[in-house]
Amino acid sequence: MVDHLANTEINSQRIAAVENCFGASGQPLAVPGRVLLGEGILTKECRKKPKPRIFFLFNDILVYGSIVINKRKYNSQHIIPLEDVTLETLPDTLQMKNRWMIKTSKKSFVVSAASLTERKEWISHLEECIRHLLTKTGRQPSTEHAAPWIPDKATDICMRCTQTKFSTLTRRHHCRKCGFVVCADCSRQRFLMPRLSPKPLRVCNLCYRQLLAEKKKEAEADHRQPEPIHSAIPGYEPSSGDDSDKSDDDKADQWPGDTEFYTSEVSWSSFHS
Repeated sequence: MVDHLANTEINSQRIAAVENCFGASGQPLAVPGRVLLGEGILTKECRKKPKPRIFFLFNDILVYGSIVINKRKYNSQHIIPLEDVTLETLPDTLQMKNRWMIKTSKKSFVVSAASLTERKEWISHLEECIRHLLTKTGRQPSTEHAAPWIPDKATDICMRCTQTKFSTLTRRHHCRKCGFVVCADCSRQRFLMPRLSPKPLRVCNLCYRQLLAEKKKEAEADHRQPEPIHSAIPGYEPSSGDDSDKSDDDKADQWPGDTEFYTSEVSWSSFHS
């Protein structure tokens, strides 16, 4: 199907329609050989609370963003190369069902589908695209993944010292290494993790000691040679650690069933209803 659609006018129109939905806030998506395979709304477990996000699956990337206007406008575009993705099915919770984790070296997060069938469809198509890309490039599946951030509401106390209680005056922070919710006293250190960011990131005290020990061990093994700089994947801006602080129009989260997605007469075929 991908080979059949790769150079067709309908595929070009579909990709152009997605670009238009993100407007100037998004990056161009049309490249030779890229095919738009499907789209849909998934609930993303963000730092503050779960929020609906629009997801577009291409044969080489996964794109998602915040919903601004029903089925018409999106922002906060994130682009994830599929060859860096690993999937992990998760059990249901009281609040969220049909969950799975999307893990990458730069960012990992949990999403949920509206039904078990929809989750199976998403995972099946994602895994097929990932398999195809890894076979094509000869790469091995990624083994290093960023830790997902634990939601703020998961704990009322610091997950490191277990003493500090959070309040309107005592802020929650997240360790970029383990994803734990921690207090300021337990996360005063910064550490450079080139895979995640070109700037030093906040880490908890425990992770800071572990990272220092690992750096010392690597330096000894490399005879104190400077560490290589891991550049970002060409053509993509690295995603932020969390996109839940963006202001959303909560009234625009529901999509009327009779709303047409594309303003053109292009026939749209997704892998789930």
